[in-house]
Amino acid sequence: MKTFVDIDKSSNGDYIKLLSAVSKLSGLFSDSRTPYISYRAVENIFCKCFNADNLSRSDSAYDAKYNSMGIGIKTFVCGKNFSTEKIAEFNSLSNSLKKYEGLELAVKLAEYRNDRIELANRLYNIKDSVYHIVARREKELILFETDYNIIDIHNIKSIKTSSSGLKFDDGINEYSFNYSKSTLYRKFFIPEKGFRLPVEILEDPYALLLELLSNESYKTEQDKLIRGVDYVVLPLYGYKNREKYVFEKSGLNQWNASGRKRDPGEVYIKIPIEIHKRFPSFFPPRDKSFNLTIPTGEIFSAKVCQENSKALMTNPNKALSDWILRRVFGLKEGELLTIEKVNELEFDSVIIYKNSESDYIIDKSKLDSYEEFINYQDII
Repeated sequence: MKTFVDIDKSSNGDYIKLLSAVSKLSGLFSDSRTPYISYRAVENIFCKCFNADNLSRSDSAYDAKYNSMGIGIKTFVCGKNFSTEKIAEFNSLSNSLKKYEGLELAVKLAEYRNDRIELANRLYNIKDSVYHIVARREKELILFETDYNIIDIHNIKSIKTSSSGLKFDDGINEYSFNYSKSTLYRKFFIPEKGFRLPVEILEDPYALLLELLSNESYKTEQDKLIRGVDYVVLPLYGYKNREKYVFEKSGLNQWNASGRKRDPGEVYIKIPIEIHKRFPSFFPPRDKSFNLTIPTGEIFSAKVCQENSKALMTNPNKALSDWILRRVFGLKEGELLTIEKVNELEFDSVIIYKNSESDYIIDKSKLDSYEEFINYQDII
């Protein structure tokens, strides 16, 4: 595959131009001769210039999707020929990880990391993956791609422990884990043939901004998503004894309910009554069909059902179970979704975007995002 710099050069070259332009404004934030450009800016510029899907809002293992390729985008200062950077956090699993040490801990970290990558692959139909790196050095940016491999569990070696963490490698990459932060890091090496983009930082970036503001022809932002109007977040769990719990006989485990014989695909995503109370016009009326697009681009026929419009379902109902239980969570027929599985993949909610009264989109959302949403915190 061509590098993204090659792809950019073969088109308008806007990616390199925009990275250079933003880097020139580094004086707004720092007196350093090393260009400053935030990782969010790089992600947004990348997606805009390569027409890639921005996955950063869904807290996925990848930051972007380019065709069927998952892209991890890293931006960091690198004065040497390598830099050790965060690739995963395991805050929700920190207590369970305390049970392991040495090789067992390395294996468990690898399993958790690989599970998240495989979840993203299933969720977004990813066939290949790569890291795109923007390394910042004095007066230049270095752009290159490197592998985005799962950790080779069977080849874990060179294990070193200390009071603060663990180090290991898998014959391909070097990893380290910080106990107190519950964070996994990987060492990224700067290749000799990386593309070097010289950056001349503007002496007075404020003058440029004042000049820009004097031009009244620029457009202001009009498309910021509004909570409860353009999107809502739905939990995949309830509460039992004040703790999160995936109920065994309702919601995504409705197929396991008592009484009549049920189909293994009989499931629904619960819509809390609080959503209807606060945002009564977000969903269509009960039993009115609408399109629901999943992250792969497939479109389901869906509707709000049951008493108090508590259930989001698809027609056929099996479409929802095949997607979220089989393809996303990787569960077999007859296997219960549990809070342990939800926490392991750090995926306990879904976000629903509304394009129109008949057109909606569903995607995964990070842990605790329902609580953040219902308590008025902006998660977008």
